[in-house]
Amino acid sequence: MRYHRLAPLSLLLLLGLLNGCGGNGAETPASATTDRPNILFAIADDASWKHFGAYGCDWVKTPAFDRVAAEGLLFNNAYVPNAKCSPSRSCILTGRNSWQLEEAVSHLPFFPEKFGTYAEALDSSGYFVGATGKPWAPGNQGTRDGVPRELAGQKFDEFKLKPPAKFISTVDYARNFEDFLEKRTEGEPFCFWYGGSEPHRAYEYGAALRLTDKKRSDIDEVPPFWPDVDSVRTDMLDYAYEIEHFDGHLGRMIDALEKSGELDNTIIVVTADNGMPFPRIKGQVYEYSNHLPLAIRWPKGITKPGRKIEDFVNFIDLAPTFMEAAGVDPEQTGMQPITGRSLTDIFNSDKDGMVTDYRDYVLVGKERHDVGRPNDEGYPVRGIFKGDYLYLKNFHPERWPVGNPETGYLNTDGSPTKSYILNTRRVSGEQEWWRLNFGKRVQEEVYNVKTDPFCLNNLADSPEIQEQKKAMIAFMTEQLMAQNDPRMTGNAQVFDTYLYSSEKSRDFYNRYMSGEDMKAGWVNKSDFETGPVE
Repeated sequence: MRYHRLAPLSLLLLLGLLNGCGGNGAETPASATTDRPNILFAIADDASWKHFGAYGCDWVKTPAFDRVAAEGLLFNNAYVPNAKCSPSRSCILTGRNSWQLEEAVSHLPFFPEKFGTYAEALDSSGYFVGATGKPWAPGNQGTRDGVPRELAGQKFDEFKLKPPAKFISTVDYARNFEDFLEKRTEGEPFCFWYGGSEPHRAYEYGAALRLTDKKRSDIDEVPPFWPDVDSVRTDMLDYAYEIEHFDGHLGRMIDALEKSGELDNTIIVVTADNGMPFPRIKGQVYEYSNHLPLAIRWPKGITKPGRKIEDFVNFIDLAPTFMEAAGVDPEQTGMQPITGRSLTDIFNSDKDGMVTDYRDYVLVGKERHDVGRPNDEGYPVRGIFKGDYLYLKNFHPERWPVGNPETGYLNTDGSPTKSYILNTRRVSGEQEWWRLNFGKRVQEEVYNVKTDPFCLNNLADSPEIQEQKKAMIAFMTEQLMAQNDPRMTGNAQVFDTYLYSSEKSRDFYNRYMSGEDMKAGWVNKSDFETGPVE
């Protein structure tokens, strides 16, 4: 399906229109001096920032990502506002924080008709737009003007492959990208979404040991909130193997662009939607949850490639970057006003390190992720990364942060690591591993993420940071109020009124507790608790 197209906008007219999209005192946008660029957006499913070679990791091999970083920009402080698949992708596509997106604040939602995406805007503005693999999901994409929506672009999934390991997707992402290129009109700019399903769970346990020369001892660091045991290291190697599968397809796509002569005028963005699918990371609001990989290559639009950028980049900055580079005014294509800020000022600079003085923070938070609490309650959090510190406010610390024990802690995917941690308490009576990963939390948390990247030493009550904490709270509150966050403006209850798009997921807890046979395929049945845990 192709969306109805509007005539491309004049770039000269655009320069006077992009106040909310380009602004920030940036120099002339790259789009004003180049042909309209192509866009290849590659997003892994559940990968933390440290596990890519360009960041110094040598036990995960990512030559394609590393090439994009070396020939473009590597961002050392890129953060997603909401570390779960659906809300993360909603933020990327709309350029708005999740608390500004009504139902799309949560996982498995109905996507509101009122919010347009950059892919739809580019499609209506002269771009050939497509996607392969996992686009925006999970949830109901809905319709617009009675037409079913594809929020990231029409799907190209025809070509399949035999996966190298069980549970890896059968979609031949790279061949489908080639098919997309073959089907576009010559000279037509394109925007393509490569959504890898890897390294999302499930994994074939031990596949990396069986299929590669990887060894458990290759892993330089096991997060200290997990036991350092063979099963956890094996789980991490299987995760690494799936990242490498994602990266391999990216490499083939880059080769296809090079062969076609399109490589240098293509913006290539490589990232992930949230942190690795392990306990205390995916779906939470910590450093390893929200801090993600980001590399961008665009020789025709980046003044000085090979730089490492320290600015705090928010994933809501991607949509306005694409729109500005393409010469499209988002509000004239049906999008709601964008909150993010275009990255073209960084592209146009020749500075390493900190390029701007205003990108020194990122707001983060969540409402309801997966099912598993009474009455479909969420675990609302708001926070801010600023400088070396992370401040978090847990609005309902009396609730279980990753879902109730009796329904299997459903905001943590089933895995050998999860089961091992739960069994340390059940079998041997150890409480600490369970407490760190599944236990209840206090209302306020403050961490120095430079000295404590695993967020283990809560400084919220430390006298020496009280003034700094107070300033962070005031600044965060001011920003959220300006964005009309219902959590801050007295309408917080609205978040619990939004229905899951899947009827089988609604009221999961109460139906499960009443004896209904509820299905939760992303967890192991052994993870459900049958006794007291407090």
